[in-house]
Amino acid sequence: MRFEFIGLDVVVLSSPYSGVSGKVVDETKNTFTISSAGTERMVPKPGNEFRFVHEGRNMDIKGTEIQHRPEDRIKKVR
Repeated sequence: MRFEFIGLDVVVLSSPYSGVSGKVVDETKNTFTISSAGTERMVPKPGNEFRFVHEGRNMDIKGTEIQHRPEDRIKKVR
C-alpha cells in the first residue's frame, strides 16, 4: 500500500458512511476527503473500510491499516 490514494475512486463499505463514493481529493493521517456529485465529504479512516480501484483492481482496505500521513506511508520501507 505504498501508493497515492488521491485521485483514486473509492467506496466506503462501513456504516454510517456506507455508500459514500467518489474520488479521493485529499488525505490526512486520519481522514479521506471524497468528492462526489459536486460535494465533498470528510470520512475518518479509523473504524471504516474502503474499497479502492487501483490499476483496474478492487482493493478492500481497513482504515486503521493506512492510518499514516500520506508522505510517511509512501516512503515506508517494507
